[in-house]
Amino acid sequence: MRGLDEKQVLQSRKEHGSNEIAAGRRRGFFGLFLEGFSDPIIKILLAALVLNLILNIGQADFFEAIGIAAAILIATFVSALSEYGSEKAFDKMSAESAKRKCRVARSGVMTEIPESEIVVGDIIYLQAGERIPADGRMVEGSIFADQSPLNGESREKQKYPSDDGGKADFSSSSRVFRGCVVTGGEGVMIAEAVGERTFWGGMAAGMREESCESPLRTRLTGLAANLGKAGYIAAATVVASDLVCLFAFGGGSFDARTILSHIIHALTLGITVVVVAVPEGLPMMITVVLSSNMMKMKRDNVMVRKLVGIETAGSMNILFTDKTGTLTKGKLKTVGYISPDGVKYRSLSSLDSPLLPLIEDSLVLNNSASFAYTGRSRSISGGNSTDRALLAFAGEKAAKTRKDIRILAKEPFDSAKKYSSVTVGKGKGKTVYIKGAPELIIDMCDCRYTSDGRAIPFADKGRVGSILADTAGKASRVIAFAVSADTECGGEYAFLGLAEIRDGLRRETKSAVRRITDGGIQVVMMTGDGKDTAAAVARECGIAGEGGDGIYTSFDIAGMSDEELSENIRSIRVVARATPGDKTRLVKAAQNAGLVAGMTGDGVNDAPALKCADVGFAMGSGTDVAKEAGDIVILDDDIGSIAKAVLYGRTIFHSIRKFVIFQLTMNFCAVGVSVIAPLIGVDNPITVIQMLWINMIMDTLAALAFAGEAPLERYMTEPPKRRNEPVLDRRSAGRVVCMGLFTVALCIAFLKLPVFAYMFSRTKGLFMTAFFTLFVLTGLFNCFNARTTRINLLASLGVNPTFVLIIFLVVATQLALIYFGGPLFRCVPMTSGELKTVAFLSATVIPADIIRKLFLKHRKKSE
Repeated sequence: MRGLDEKQVLQSRKEHGSNEIAAGRRRGFFGLFLEGFSDPIIKILLAALVLNLILNIGQADFFEAIGIAAAILIATFVSALSEYGSEKAFDKMSAESAKRKCRVARSGVMTEIPESEIVVGDIIYLQAGERIPADGRMVEGSIFADQSPLNGESREKQKYPSDDGGKADFSSSSRVFRGCVVTGGEGVMIAEAVGERTFWGGMAAGMREESCESPLRTRLTGLAANLGKAGYIAAATVVASDLVCLFAFGGGSFDARTILSHIIHALTLGITVVVVAVPEGLPMMITVVLSSNMMKMKRDNVMVRKLVGIETAGSMNILFTDKTGTLTKGKLKTVGYISPDGVKYRSLSSLDSPLLPLIEDSLVLNNSASFAYTGRSRSISGGNSTDRALLAFAGEKAAKTRKDIRILAKEPFDSAKKYSSVTVGKGKGKTVYIKGAPELIIDMCDCRYTSDGRAIPFADKGRVGSILADTAGKASRVIAFAVSADTECGGEYAFLGLAEIRDGLRRETKSAVRRITDGGIQVVMMTGDGKDTAAAVARECGIAGEGGDGIYTSFDIAGMSDEELSENIRSIRVVARATPGDKTRLVKAAQNAGLVAGMTGDGVNDAPALKCADVGFAMGSGTDVAKEAGDIVILDDDIGSIAKAVLYGRTIFHSIRKFVIFQLTMNFCAVGVSVIAPLIGVDNPITVIQMLWINMIMDTLAALAFAGEAPLERYMTEPPKRRNEPVLDRRSAGRVVCMGLFTVALCIAFLKLPVFAYMFSRTKGLFMTAFFTLFVLTGLFNCFNARTTRINLLASLGVNPTFVLIIFLVVATQLALIYFGGPLFRCVPMTSGELKTVAFLSATVIPADIIRKLFLKHRKKSE
């Protein structure tokens, strides 16, 4: 075939476009950095920064403003850097596909060009192992195409030149589609659609819209709103109480100027409360914990493309998963051969019968696959997946001994006829071997062989039927074999037995499914297989029970309205004969029911559902379009890695909640002391430079400490968090208020009771140094309270060495400030006895929190 010349190529590209598919919109580092400012907590910090700057106009006190600005910049910078690095890693992985080349005829010469240079009208040569580079039709030869990346069907389709009535769908025997893989045969196609006009390209173009808001962002929006309300209420209360104290107990008369001065003072105090109450360390902590866990997950074969996808995985209520390649190995294997008299053999080596040569002939000769040798390594190539599985079962020795047998005629498998055949010459005669659908082959046979090699009438077909039913119930496919019979048998064909073929479960599937379901996540298996096979696989891996409950087909789903589907979504365990449209519809039904939905996928047909899901898990061996649509790429295609992603996600939520409890407790104390101290005659209990150090503890160091919390298996026994689950729930808010009040009471008691003033009166400035140390140490002890709900505060501490290291760092720095900080930090040296006294007083927050925990535990038992 001559193909197009250079002029025709240019003309075709001008008329029909190129074969390139534009990548999804990529945001650069600066774009990702700017996007970080849309975070709800960052918005609160920006408002606090503006208020702080207004408050300090005309003054030189900008330490708090610098701290808030630093927190904003660090959080947005680290977040942008992490996501940018993840995108670059993804682009590097995707770049491999751009190097694919194909063979075309150009100007009468076969040449190899990149896929992107294909144009409409190109003549393209195809052979086993190659990917089809454009949509078109077959003009020569015959191939088997794996169309599962586009339609989800695991069965390969034979393609050859034919007149199929103008059909342009996947059932067409002549139409071929971009992205499908040639699994057997050789042929020639002509390109009729390229680029975004192909089926593949159209799906890719539809993936560029933005996905729905993540549960984490929803929760942070709620937290920001609650913190804003709390800050404004606290500020209003402070302003009102300050004015009441001034006017009710200030004495004397007030002129207009004095009143204005008092109002400005009260408003300034209120603004200070709002600024102090803002948890400026939260965005940075979230960024640090997401980024650090992203790197850990990469080591577990989980590549995170979008940071919030990690936490969303932990919030999943329902996971829709493909069967092939995720639950199963994605590779067919012959697991046994059933002889004509019903005996099953796990391998042919255990079959001691005169039938063995006939069975080996049938497996090897009626087969389009063959052994290929490269140096010392060997592999099986060509044919479809069934042929390769059968040849592997026959073995290399059986294949070698039959390589010189004359093949007189060969009829490849046709989905319409449901069988293949081969005619071989043996001596002066010939023998015909056929294999195919059991119901068809059995009907063609009038006799069968016995174990001693005799051909007898096939009178017990019903027994074979029961074997088939039993095998189908084990999620296996069955291929039947027959051979042209001896004349004395009386029939044309003699039944030769059955081969049982399976796509076996991955080794980790059962344990991973159990781990996920124990975590309260509903697993729904989606497959193109029939109902019986799908149900058997689901039972084997623990998704469905022994009964038929929860087993649906695509037809059943289509018969439900969207409202009915949402109402019944909790009862669904398996969807057989699933279509790409079913996947997207089920995800939306789950979301409408208030569930956080996850979806796995590897093909172009899965991309819409991956994009629509709250968290999309694209398989590492899948198509570029699927990976582009997903939030997380499972590099090893294993559902066990999804279970790991869920655990990391739940760990992140717990880490965020722990940090919020700690920081809000510290903020509660800081606000309380700032408000009450002036009312009891203590001005400036904490200096600006001291507050800078305290903010560093609350923000940067605590963020690093809690970000290092290790994934604990007990998180996988908890129910998933609701989509609208608040970061600060009622129990957590109770912890903040309870420990905040206790810490405020402890600090005020220290400032006001004469006994403490006497204990630390040895030298000038010692009392305020002791208070500064008390404030810092209560924060450190509250760190231990916040990191666990258990009575044992040291639980799982050994798996977070960063936490221990930071605690020691803070203590060491505090001691350095006491002894070397001098006037800058308003500190004087303390004796060891004085330090022990302050440490003892600070440590009282631990028994106080233990009492709170015991009280709640007792009340829970009573209820």
